[in-house]
Amino acid sequence: MKLRDHYQQAVRKFQPKPSYLANSFQAFISGGLVCAGAEGLRALYMNSWGFSSDAAQHLMMLTVMGLAVLLTAMGRYDTLSQFAGAGATVLLTGFANSLASAAMEHRTEGWVGGIANHMFKIGGAVIVYGMVIAYILGVIYSIV
Repeated sequence: MKLRDHYQQAVRKFQPKPSYLANSFQAFISGGLVCAGAEGLRALYMNSWGFSSDAAQHLMMLTVMGLAVLLTAMGRYDTLSQFAGAGATVLLTGFANSLASAAMEHRTEGWVGGIANHMFKIGGAVIVYGMVIAYILGVIYSIV
């Protein structure tokens, strides 16, 4: 056995075992609260400010993404995602956070080579896989 294998076995002995049930419940509640807040924003935009359903939905998404970017810039999104787990990272807020983090991390490399390049590395993969899944589900839907 290699030294690396011995080291990995020793490290595994001291790593805490994650509580999958508790983590799943925490992510479910956190993600649900984020979604409920977003739905509340949409209702506010529609009912109080008189926007159409589509416009209110777009404004809600922009607001939620803007809040995620703001929390990322303030260094608070990591704390939220540590607590909420997948409840904060799987949603649209996680996508906004990943793009904002890439932009902040590589801003010294310039607008094109740094910010745009690294944001596209992250965003491009999400867009490509999103389109592939949408195509596959569209084909399945049209067949069924």
